[in-house]
Amino acid sequence: MRYWLMKSEPDAFSWDDLVAKGDAGEEWDGVRNYQARNNMRDMALGDRAFFYHSQKDKAVVGVCEVIALSHPDSTTDDPRWDCVDVKAVKPLLRPVTLQMCKADPRLSDMALVKTSRLSVQPVTQAQWAIICDMGGIDP
Repeated sequence: MRYWLMKSEPDAFSWDDLVAKGDAGEEWDGVRNYQARNNMRDMALGDRAFFYHSQKDKAVVGVCEVIALSHPDSTTDDPRWDCVDVKAVKPLLRPVTLQMCKADPRLSDMALVKTSRLSVQPVTQAQWAIICDMGGIDP
């Protein structure tokens, strides 16, 4: 299993919106960055991802799971853009903010800290465990 972080603006699609989709989950559509798209193409069924509220919250708020492999994004006719489907697994007991991640030296190499604008990014197993611990959940 691999780990990821996926960003969404909560005003457009929030953690609560994903939870409301239940086991059917939702397409992670609308990504128009090649590196983020390629990261989704690398995802496998069962991979886990942090759900990150971007913009004003700037915090990891939940864990989701990849339930459908990379496929054409239904929001465009442009064949260059793919997406995966994800479903909510569990919320973090405590949101883990970008500020908290930047303040923790163990996360200094994390893509969220170094390349904060990338909307879909890899997370190492060690980083996953640290964020889960900070958020009050088991990895």
